[in-house]
Amino acid sequence: MNCPNCHTSNVGKIGDQHYYCWDCFIELTIEDGQLHVHEVQEDGTVSSLDDLFSE
Repeated sequence: MNCPNCHTSNVGKIGDQHYYCWDCFIELTIEDGQLHVHEVQEDGTVSSLDDLFSE
C-alpha cells in the first residue's frame, strides 16, 4: 500500500484495516471498501482529511 498523501510505501498496519504512514504521519482506515484519511493532532485526537482526498 502506498500513502495517498506522500506516495511512499512506508505504511505500516496498526490494526484491522487500519494503517499509519511513517513519513507524513497520517492514519488510513478502510471501511466498506472506502479509504478514510485522518491526521493525528499533538493531543492525540484525529481530524478527518477525507475532503482533501475525495475523488
